[in-house]
Amino acid sequence: MVIDLPTAEERKKAIGKLYAWQDRAYRTANLMVSHLYVQEMLKEFFYLSEDIQYKLAREQKDEAGILQTSRMNTIYQVTSKRFKGEMPTNIISCLKASLYSTFKKNQEAYWRGECALMSFKKDMPFPFTTEGMSKLEYNPTKKAFCFRLFKIPLKTYLGRDHSDKWRLLQRVSQGELKLCTSHLQLKDGKTFWLAVFELEKEVHQLNPGVVAEVSLSLEYPIVVKVGKVRHQIGNKEEFLHRRLAIQAARKRAQVGATYNKSGKGKKRKLKAVDRFRQKEKNYILQRLHVYSRRLIDFCIQHQAGTLMLMNQEDKIGIAKEEGFVLRNWSYCELLTKIQYKADKAGIEVIVG
Repeated sequence: MVIDLPTAEERKKAIGKLYAWQDRAYRTANLMVSHLYVQEMLKEFFYLSEDIQYKLAREQKDEAGILQTSRMNTIYQVTSKRFKGEMPTNIISCLKASLYSTFKKNQEAYWRGECALMSFKKDMPFPFTTEGMSKLEYNPTKKAFCFRLFKIPLKTYLGRDHSDKWRLLQRVSQGELKLCTSHLQLKDGKTFWLAVFELEKEVHQLNPGVVAEVSLSLEYPIVVKVGKVRHQIGNKEEFLHRRLAIQAARKRAQVGATYNKSGKGKKRKLKAVDRFRQKEKNYILQRLHVYSRRLIDFCIQHQAGTLMLMNQEDKIGIAKEEGFVLRNWSYCELLTKIQYKADKAGIEVIVG
């Protein structure tokens, strides 16, 4: 994304406003999570007087309630009063909805001490809904999709391989596809629009009675069986060879960083190390997308309407015991991508 304004002074002012919103968003997110955690753990403050009421309910609806408004609205009120006029309220509303949902999902783990409280950094993307967007359309003169975000004109840059992104944005501009809550991130001097589309489910001839038994093994990323047909997707050497090579290169870069020229602190010294770290992340992401896509295509080919992941708890336990496997195999990421693609294809996923 780039700011679509004619003069450098106007662009500088607009980008400064976006950076200010991102700063307020990360501070808002940390405040919201802190307040939610204190509210949830208030009853654990056993050293308070017994006369203290701690029921998280509105006082108008419950005599024991200690809140003046609903619990979800409390975090909105706290942050909107603090940052009123400094950022659009649409961003605050989006943060409230997403953080409250995530917190409720993990609150039992927080209470047991099994999960760390969420923490946000300054470069976190800030969310917004389509209410903050207007005039999304393709401009043939600029050869780009343009729109306004809270009255700031933006122009998209889709990169080299932009065919699928162009079609999605074209369908959105024509009203054929809906945009969901998306994010904007400013990082390393660049602006990224993390768009989220509401894609319709694919229609395939599937039979729920046909079950694809899937195992994420140690020797092969995915082993799938439908009836008497057994198929292996990827292998240990294919996945690990390139990843271990990147890790070795990163280690050499770390050793040599001592002798690198400084100038801007550790950032310049560790530039090569950071490049290899990002290269490893990109490689993992690409391979896991390929493996999960091949699995779903195999299920569609054999009309399997149910996908059963077998003995995953045992496999995860083995991975935790072996540090090498846990660090290099990326079980959870692969499982997430399988579930996402299966849901889109209309395949039911059962984790056993």
